[in-house]
Amino acid sequence: MAKANYDFNKIEAKWMKKWDSAKVFEVKKSKKKKFYVLDMFPYPSATGLHIGHAFVFSLGDIFARFKRLQGYNVLYPIGYDALGLPAENAAIKAKTHPKEYTKKSIANFMKQQKAMGWSYDWSRMVNTSDSDFYKWDQWIFLKMYEKGLAYRKKSSVNWCPKCQTVLANEQVHDGKCWRHEDTNVEVKHLDQWYLKITDYAQELLDGLEKLNWSENAKTRQRNWIGRSEGSEILFEINGKKWPVFTTRPDTIFGVTFLVVSAQHSELMELVSDEQKEEVKKFLKKLKGVSEKQMEDAEKEGVFTGSYALNPANGEKIPVYAGNFVVADYGSGMVMAVPAHDKRDFEFAEKYGIPIKVVVEPKDYEIYERNGQIPQAYEGEGSLVNSGEFNEMESGKVREEITKFLEKKKLGKKKVQFRLRDWLISRQRYWGTPIPMVYCDECGVVPVEEKDLPIVLPDKVTFGKGNPLTTNEKWIKTKCPKCGNKNGKRETDTMDTFANSSWYYLRYTDPKNEKKIFNSDDANYWAPIDQYIGGPEHITMHLIYARFYTKFLRDLGLLNFDEPATRYFTQGIIHGSDGEKMSKSRGNVVEPLETIKRFGADSLRLALVSLASPENDTVWDEKIVEGSSKFLRRVYDYFSNFNPGKIDPKIESKINKTIREISDNVENFKHNLAVIKLRQLFDSFSDKNLDKKTAEKFLLMLHVYCPFITEELWEKLGNKNFISLWSWPKVEEKKINDKFEKEDEIVKKVVDDINNIKKVLKKDKVKVSLYAIPSEVELLRNESETIKTLSGSAVLEVYAVNDAKVKSGEADPEGKAKKAKPGKPGIYLE
Repeated sequence: MAKANYDFNKIEAKWMKKWDSAKVFEVKKSKKKKFYVLDMFPYPSATGLHIGHAFVFSLGDIFARFKRLQGYNVLYPIGYDALGLPAENAAIKAKTHPKEYTKKSIANFMKQQKAMGWSYDWSRMVNTSDSDFYKWDQWIFLKMYEKGLAYRKKSSVNWCPKCQTVLANEQVHDGKCWRHEDTNVEVKHLDQWYLKITDYAQELLDGLEKLNWSENAKTRQRNWIGRSEGSEILFEINGKKWPVFTTRPDTIFGVTFLVVSAQHSELMELVSDEQKEEVKKFLKKLKGVSEKQMEDAEKEGVFTGSYALNPANGEKIPVYAGNFVVADYGSGMVMAVPAHDKRDFEFAEKYGIPIKVVVEPKDYEIYERNGQIPQAYEGEGSLVNSGEFNEMESGKVREEITKFLEKKKLGKKKVQFRLRDWLISRQRYWGTPIPMVYCDECGVVPVEEKDLPIVLPDKVTFGKGNPLTTNEKWIKTKCPKCGNKNGKRETDTMDTFANSSWYYLRYTDPKNEKKIFNSDDANYWAPIDQYIGGPEHITMHLIYARFYTKFLRDLGLLNFDEPATRYFTQGIIHGSDGEKMSKSRGNVVEPLETIKRFGADSLRLALVSLASPENDTVWDEKIVEGSSKFLRRVYDYFSNFNPGKIDPKIESKINKTIREISDNVENFKHNLAVIKLRQLFDSFSDKNLDKKTAEKFLLMLHVYCPFITEELWEKLGNKNFISLWSWPKVEEKKINDKFEKEDEIVKKVVDDINNIKKVLKKDKVKVSLYAIPSEVELLRNESETIKTLSGSAVLEVYAVNDAKVKSGEADPEGKAKKAKPGKPGIYLE
């Protein structure tokens, strides 16, 4: 058979052009069952795609192509998460405007995305930096403000000195900015805009039950939402009652101090004149307001100079300011029971605060000989030092104590959530302007809907602080309420997670100028049937998107309440050195360079061959080389295709492979699917196939390698696109288990020979196989395959009862005695 010239560059350019001109992947509503596949849209950096993008977006394309072949009306759109600090900072560094930087970056991305063969509906592209898009961010904000879900308050916030902006708690990782891993987050007190996501906390929690997400993803969201049942207890401090939430009201008699958050907005009300200097010194030491940082930091505090009254027994207890209490969790104050909480115990010992035992275990004595306790006891037991509740079981008495406090109007049952309202303000330029105006007469006034969008001004000065504050002409505006010309625009912009919280809905109707989207279109295409993204988005983007979806449902725009019914979390590809890819490490792999050398199909096949897609893996170019060699063999075979009668054994194998690969693709087991495709090809590469069977193989390979399969589909005489054909159906009656068992025997023999060669450190060898009589014919028929796959020079097959074997002439070491069904004896020389 003559070697065909596999010119992948020419083939890929040809089919890119054909798909584009025929608008193959553009879709409209139809009577077909819809399927919405979505990758998380990328931030368009100037450097373009990296190998991580190539991997993630290939997963989406594989699934979209698979569902298209299965007969679904597939929506697979693309857009760009173009606003945000990375673009602004990169533009400043490049000495250009973010608008120009973004425009060039998107053009570069599009070129690379098309080169990868991703089957997007380009007619639906969205760009979040386009005012036609962010107009609707502003519209949503106004609707939330109207419903009381958007509000402004002064609070302690995380501030990144490099970004020169506020960060949400979710964007602080180990005390560092999520964008600048070398930058410590600071604490500032600013007026900020918030979205009241906590109003949806219970629904966000309950909704997880019906989602087809991994248990890990759902658990992470449950923990982030953090529902706790307990009691809210009122402590009197300086004549004012302060509510304190606890899940352990049974320990109320053991409370010996209170701790208020060092970031609490009313902290200074509690500080006595004598303690003011000490408290100010303490506050200067704080770094960051994220809960994670508070957990990791050494627990420190300072006495405020105030005392509280314990509502259970009237005891006077000191109030401390501490660095480990979250300001906006509950009331921002906690009751401390050092005898029964490890953190409180360490704090009490550090500052010499009394420790009072109120729960004793049944099985052992917690006191030491000196009458002290060595550590906090956090378990259940019998109450002591608790007045009328002594000797009662701690686990059973919680409700009784809450009722006791309720009667005194000093407590009640309460459900508390760890989830806090979303801080949406950012003090930077390249974001959606918040549509609010400040008027000396009217206060804070929303912009009228008819005046949307509030467009970012081009003329701003970049340097320190918020660039929007440098354009006085843009800031100065009329008050929408009274018409006063001295109104001032809000100069904060929105967190870019606002853009990504609803972008998936804009894809359903991207060119609508009058509405955010047509509800009929959104309700036809959405929710997303298969969403693909990284684990880092589970507790940021996906929480926010679920919140926005529920809000838009409540506005009557949607008839569903979850953005994505199925979510796949992909792994990360590290550099060949095992480290995270970065330019500074010099381990970044550029997809276009790989495509030039091996072709997009080889790269796509390699990306899903590295490991199971949900696992992290290390880049290895040898896998691309192997994929390229395999595709050259495929191209040779089908370019010289000579149809003939199919072997029943091959027919059985291809039908079994269709069944298995269908399941593998559906469940993202692509590495297994690729192995099966290779094995299937090996089984017929030296045999004839009929045209129908040949097409079945190409259809399965197509989802991974779209360019070469379109070309070979055409070579087989087909006039249509393989992209729009049908996924092969399994003919169960043609699957013969006998053939499968025989294949398994052959595979085991090959593996055994290779293992023995490895142990003996031999290369080309003569192999003698000693099989039970019923398997001799099979092994002789497959001798060439065994010889090739095991790299043997000569292969002889004997029956164990052959005279030459019995005499020892053909079996000098008696290996025939080890023969078993499915496992012949093996002798190498």
